Amino acid sequence: MNRFSLRQLEYFVAVGRAGSIARAAEAVNVSSPSISSAIAQLEETLGLPLFVRRRAQGLSLTQAGRQVMEQASRVLAEAEALNRLAGEIAGSVRGPLAVGCLLTFAQIIVPALRRGFETRYPEVRIRQYERDQEGIFDGLRRAELDVALSYDMNIPDDLEFVPLLPLRPYAVMAADHPLAGQAEVTAAELAMHPMILLDLPHSAAYFLSFFDETGTPPLIGERTRDMAVMRSLVANGFGYGIVNIRPLNDLAPDGRPLSFVPLAGSVGMMHLGLVMARGAAGLPTIRAFIDHARGYVEGGHVPGITRVETPA
Repeated sequence: MNRFSLRQLEYFVAVGRAGSIARAAEAVNVSSPSISSAIAQLEETLGLPLFVRRRAQGLSLTQAGRQVMEQASRVLAEAEALNRLAGEIAGSVRGPLAVGCLLTFAQIIVPALRRGFETRYPEVRIRQYERDQEGIFDGLRRAELDVALSYDMNIPDDLEFVPLLPLRPYAVMAADHPLAGQAEVTAAELAMHPMILLDLPHSAAYFLSFFDETGTPPLIGERTRDMAVMRSLVANGFGYGIVNIRPLNDLAPDGRPLSFVPLAGSVGMMHLGLVMARGAAGLPTIRAFIDHARGYVEGGHVPGITRVETPA
């Protein structure tokens, strides 16, 4: 009977997805020689060439490799399910936890939230992943993520959203912008000025929806997929942007000042919360993470969050 380990399968799948031993090593946080050795042993054990190796072009799966990877992914998912079942039966909070976060605010929330959770539950090992909204959905469906921090943007029916906190949107603009310093600003007022659109899946449609009721589409001056780039373009007078979470200080990455003006009314109101597979909230480790995240966020520990009071 052929003998191989789950670790060998994990490294094999990581290389198959990354197409490179170096990128796979970074993804699973082990050395490249360890991954190379594990794959060589797996190929020897199975008696199959799993990769075509091309100099300077990375690794490509062979036909056999593609079939083995499909089955290996299922084996790893079942092994993780078994781990979770054991933890559920034992009622303990332990084991690996893959946490995703919307990349627009990951740097503000995740590190401190993670540190507090791992301190409270030292038998949990968190891996964090920054993705756009579509990447979060895909990661949850593929069991690459266990839970993710995001907004309630287009949550599909096969996933569950646990709201943590309602947020109001801000227009962010240069300190000398004509609308800077106002108590609040309307979408109609913004529509007269160039916009720097944060052009990410789902996020872009959300930002553009602010203008649906104005009858005037926004004047999109620039598009970027990077929040830091957007803030620097804004600070240098290329247009305004829209955000839901403010940084700790009102400075762009290049040091220039920014002005954050709340959007008037309830337009674009959104919830910060946790996305997960349906039923996952009942698992002890994920339930503990939900409770910890709720206490952390509602306790006012996240810079830039302004609580929105909702009617009783």
